[in-house]
Amino acid sequence: MFPELIAARDLQRPIDDFVNGLVTQYSDVLRALTQPLLDLLVWSDGLLRHSPWWAVVAVIMGLAWLGSRAWRFSLAMGALLCLVGAIGLWEAAMQTLSLMIVAVAFSVIIGIPLGIAMASFRWVRAVMLPVLDVMQTMPSFVYLIPVVMLFNLGKLAALFATVIYAVPPVIRLTDLGIRLVDAEVLEASRAFGASRSRQLFGVQLPLALPNIMAGINQTTMMALAMVVIASMIGVRGLGYEVLQGINRLQVGRGLLAGLGIVILAIIFDRITQRFGRRWQVRGN
Repeated sequence: MFPELIAARDLQRPIDDFVNGLVTQYSDVLRALTQPLLDLLVWSDGLLRHSPWWAVVAVIMGLAWLGSRAWRFSLAMGALLCLVGAIGLWEAAMQTLSLMIVAVAFSVIIGIPLGIAMASFRWVRAVMLPVLDVMQTMPSFVYLIPVVMLFNLGKLAALFATVIYAVPPVIRLTDLGIRLVDAEVLEASRAFGASRSRQLFGVQLPLALPNIMAGINQTTMMALAMVVIASMIGVRGLGYEVLQGINRLQVGRGLLAGLGIVILAIIFDRITQRFGRRWQVRGN
């Protein structure tokens, strides 16, 4: 047996005391500050659940058309979404979709500026790389504990946990896409008098768009992968159906809910891939 040089409890105690101190002193303040986020989650959930099913299908088909310019692909995406409703999982799918959309939106809003900062400043990249490694390898249940302590069970805790889990790919691939821009292209833009900000927004970001879209694609898939874990902290949706199937040993219920998650994953994976390919063709 390996000799215990430092007792595990001695390491755990200061961490527990720090988190408990945050909960005691700042939990009410944090909940007040994050109330607009909770309102946004409730609004998006109500919007999708109470919208006519055909309107939601039309929006998805419209996004598929914008990304592919192929009517067969658009019809296939609409048919897949209709299949979710046909097996009785429409409301659960809309609950899952609302959380996923908000989580992906916040991941993109946070991730793209951080990726730009990583590509622009070496010290930011040196700091962020180990942080991203930890975020991607740490089991989600670990950072779920303090999030639940601070924000209680429900949508808000699930949103923060999902963003933490899903944001690293868009940060990494934004950084990678900007750094892969040809140095000769940047030199040519400088020769024409482009400022640093104009280089970023006029040259680097447009050329990095395929990589950024690949990052958004991976972030979307990772956000969707969190739906089962989110169900464990009180969020309803397809993940809740899977959890109920496990708890009650209802194989059919769990299998159908899993099929619904797979269908949503296929829809958003294919649509974001088509957008990425489209911008790649434009860049070439």
